[in-house]
Amino acid sequence: MSDKTVIGIDIGTTAIKAVLVTGAGTQLGHYVESYPTARPAPGIVEQEPDDWIRVAIQALAGFERDFDLGGLQAIGICSQANTHVFIDRNATPLAPAIVWQDLRCADIAAELDGQVGAESRIAWWGAPLPIDASHCLSRMEWMRRNRPDIWGRSRAVILPKDYCIARLTGEVAADAIASIGLVDGQLNYIKALLDLVPDAVQRLPPLRDFTHVVGRVLPGLPCAGTPVIVGTMDAWSGMFGVDVGKVGSAMYLSGTSDVLGIVSPKRVPTPGVAAFPTYQEITLHAAPIQSGGASLAWLSRLLGRSIDELCVLAAAMSGQERIPLFIPHLDGERAPLWDPFARGIFLGLDSSMGPAHLVRSVMEGVAYSAQWALETLERSADSSPSILNCGGGGFASDVWNQIRADVLGRTLRCVRSADAAATGAAAMALAGIGAAGSIADAASRIVQFEREFRPDPARRGYHEVRMALFKDSYAATQDISRRHVTSVL
Repeated sequence: MSDKTVIGIDIGTTAIKAVLVTGAGTQLGHYVESYPTARPAPGIVEQEPDDWIRVAIQALAGFERDFDLGGLQAIGICSQANTHVFIDRNATPLAPAIVWQDLRCADIAAELDGQVGAESRIAWWGAPLPIDASHCLSRMEWMRRNRPDIWGRSRAVILPKDYCIARLTGEVAADAIASIGLVDGQLNYIKALLDLVPDAVQRLPPLRDFTHVVGRVLPGLPCAGTPVIVGTMDAWSGMFGVDVGKVGSAMYLSGTSDVLGIVSPKRVPTPGVAAFPTYQEITLHAAPIQSGGASLAWLSRLLGRSIDELCVLAAAMSGQERIPLFIPHLDGERAPLWDPFARGIFLGLDSSMGPAHLVRSVMEGVAYSAQWALETLERSADSSPSILNCGGGGFASDVWNQIRADVLGRTLRCVRSADAAATGAAAMALAGIGAAGSIADAASRIVQFEREFRPDPARRGYHEVRMALFKDSYAATQDISRRHVTSVL
């Protein structure tokens, strides 16, 4: 007799990760496959939606080939947020997807943002959130002005998970939490906001619950007939995938970008972070930073060495060496600055320094960005957690994990599975078929921790000085970066 199983899929920025999990929470298998990202011009970042569904189908076919899926109950899918694909009535992409890192809409975003008052922001979102270059409305207005042919043919503007679900099931739907900046505290679209872009409301899909079964996999595809649930964005799925959901619990997810979050029912309107609508009694305050693991990946390409080799270089250093200060704003910054024109900086380079110094500097710089985000989060949530549950591929390096613990001054608990968001998607699938009372209950059954990193008190003074320099360096170069970027573009 086949075990009852579910599949969780995470459509990430660089790759798809998928896990096969039993109803009891045992992970039977996992699948990872990457796909390309195109950067055809400065500020332009695109992906081909057909790459997502191609790899997702490969993952399903792989599980079908290698395991007995007679007991497969459901498929849960999550994805990168604020990556948008414009589709026609046949769910065919009309253009490459605009990735969340893309900055082409910065000027339009500023125009739209200027039309929203402070009172409206608090009433709609519970926090003074900006409309930035990754906001769905910014992308819609850009397409309306610059590609009216595509805009006129667009049936819907959707996220990667919603595109894959449409291709798997033939049904188009979305969830409210992943519809960032488009919904209010009651999880409904904000009509007054959508009216800023003519006909925008007509191009948004119906909203469904995370665990709603939107359809079944179409005949002729792997796992045909299997129910597929709506799912949500990677940050929320990752939250479940590191077993965060109780009041006072906190997370740190690290992939291409990093996301920190605190669960708290309190809402203190704070510029720079997102306070999501409450869902299943969970109020998540979240702060995404633009370049987390992407910073080390960039340095890997620059130096022509693998990320594993870079981590070995960092481990060989004592931590007492003088190293440059790195500002990891390679593609602008999100929380807490929301500055699309910020750019990366190495400060304090000298001729004695080599690759190892740069690696350590990049690791510290990402940690300083995380600390700045966490400070802002704590004000928004009125909570100061002592432990952060951690997950994602960015936590593979023990050296980097210890640097983060020292900078943040918190204990980091890392989950066993590197596929935290896919694990969360599996938890949503379990809840969707009634195998768990809630997503959080399902997650606590699946998630296991294996490593813990405690801050070294001896490093506190060093990092406090460096953190102050980090903030001052951004402030001192903010206008210079803007002038440089706008002159290049």
